[in-house]
Amino acid sequence: MNNAQKRSILVVDDENSNIMVLSHILSPDYTVYVAKNGKNAIHAAEKYLPDIILLDIIMPEMDGYAIIAALKESEKTRDTPVIFITGLNNADDEERGLTLGAVDYIIKPFSPAIVKLRVRNQIKMLDQYNMIERLSMLDQLTELPNRRSFDNRLHVEWGRAMREQEPISILLMDVDRFKKYNDTYGHQQGDIALQSVAGNIQAALKRSCDFAARWGGEEFIALLPNTCLGGALEIAEQIRGNIENMEIPFPSGTATKVTISIGVHTWKRGSAETITGFISKADEALYTAKKTGRNRVCPI
Repeated sequence: MNNAQKRSILVVDDENSNIMVLSHILSPDYTVYVAKNGKNAIHAAEKYLPDIILLDIIMPEMDGYAIIAALKESEKTRDTPVIFITGLNNADDEERGLTLGAVDYIIKPFSPAIVKLRVRNQIKMLDQYNMIERLSMLDQLTELPNRRSFDNRLHVEWGRAMREQEPISILLMDVDRFKKYNDTYGHQQGDIALQSVAGNIQAALKRSCDFAARWGGEEFIALLPNTCLGGALEIAEQIRGNIENMEIPFPSGTATKVTISIGVHTWKRGSAETITGFISKADEALYTAKKTGRNRVCPI
């Protein structure tokens, strides 16, 4: 495992000998951070965001139980797996640790092989959890983020826009007459069309902060932080034109075409609009685009 691929472990123990042994055991495979007291442990956990924390229980000033309780209260560290490594071998102590949220419990004196295996098992479970979480945020057909993912991102960017009083824009997009397209060419070809549209939308968003998602069915949505109405209309028109000119291959060798209608809305400094109203305005603009002829961009 090279350094670029190394996962990270935070070892929390007030005894230098234990830190040295655990670092020796784990450092060949992991990046190891250390802390000798509760205050430093919480600071290190929030700074380095380790994949796993190995935590002693008996420590001066702040014991392991108090540390894990503090870690679980922090948004940054509440999901970080904690393994207690302690000399306490009473079942009640183990039960208390697991009740507080520890994922495992290793008794001192520990076997290096056992430490390695317990850590490796937690890394595997963490990888599986992260994969499931990523898949749950992804639209399987278009490989764009899904509505749940968009909702999460919107709340983050909306909060930032409110704090910094910077404009934020939204595009709500709907493939025109998609039911007719599906009825004419079949659902498989309809899926290809949606994938092509998704690719065009994603390609038009050049900044890493711009965020496109599949909103549902033949609807797509894009969030443009720190973007005024003029900038949003420019991007929307680029998407509309690219999709109008796009050829979607058909098995017979011919090509099909679709168009898209786009509603655009921008929140500006001083507006009392809510996040719900922000989306509703884009929906109103999209309705206007559909009602007035389709294949067009309409602001509100």
